[in-house]
Amino acid sequence: MSDQDRAAGDRSSLSGLMLASHAPLDDAQRAGRMKCSRCGASRMFYCYSCCALVGLEPRDVPSVKLPVKIDIIKHPNETDGKSTAIQARILAPQDVTIYTYPCIPELDQSAENIVLVFPGPDAMTVEELWDYFSAGGAQRSKRLKAAASETHTCPIQRVVFIDSTWNQTTRIITDERLQALPHVELKSRRTCFWRRQKGSPDTYLATIEAVYYFLKDLHHHYFSEYTGEYDNLLFFFSFLHKLINKAKLAAGKV
Repeated sequence: MSDQDRAAGDRSSLSGLMLASHAPLDDAQRAGRMKCSRCGASRMFYCYSCCALVGLEPRDVPSVKLPVKIDIIKHPNETDGKSTAIQARILAPQDVTIYTYPCIPELDQSAENIVLVFPGPDAMTVEELWDYFSAGGAQRSKRLKAAASETHTCPIQRVVFIDSTWNQTTRIITDERLQALPHVELKSRRTCFWRRQKGSPDTYLATIEAVYYFLKDLHHHYFSEYTGEYDNLLFFFSFLHKLINKAKLAAGKV
């Protein structure tokens, strides 16, 4: 696939998103990098070390409410400045938590229906979640009935993602603390990430893309027709994508 074809595909997959105004990001970008008020490091838009906005006020960025809790386990060798996981934490602070491995969240499967988003031979689709948990014993079925009696029929309460390059995932995915979690595999989508892993196919998504697409599919299957409820998770991602593509175009690389 040519660079021109890939760029066209990227634009189409990010087009039509229902996003908050990027005007504050335009202003912050023109103002340039600023020091983080917490650690003093020079940053643009947010500090990935402190999980804090830089050159922006809270009112400048959207706050996204999610239907489930999201836990992201980040590989210790994953470069903070290159990871998109922090964007999920900043945009959905009430529902997203990031852990740096070997720290992982407390995963009590007796209290919650929990899944790990990771491909594999035994991985199910989002659509198959209800059947899996309804056949999983009295406790799981009870939680499904409780969910169905509320305003939605979501079969899960917590989702775990791994933030790592594919070459580094083995250390985390084989951790005994995660072995009991059922796996969910996302349907194939092309990434728009500008830092694609060398030699990897374009279906390897950035973490923020994986979170977004999982929630979009979850909403479609268990809530109602999707009408942009989680599009703002791509608020920073789509803006940076636009900036980088613009710079590539100016340099004659696209």
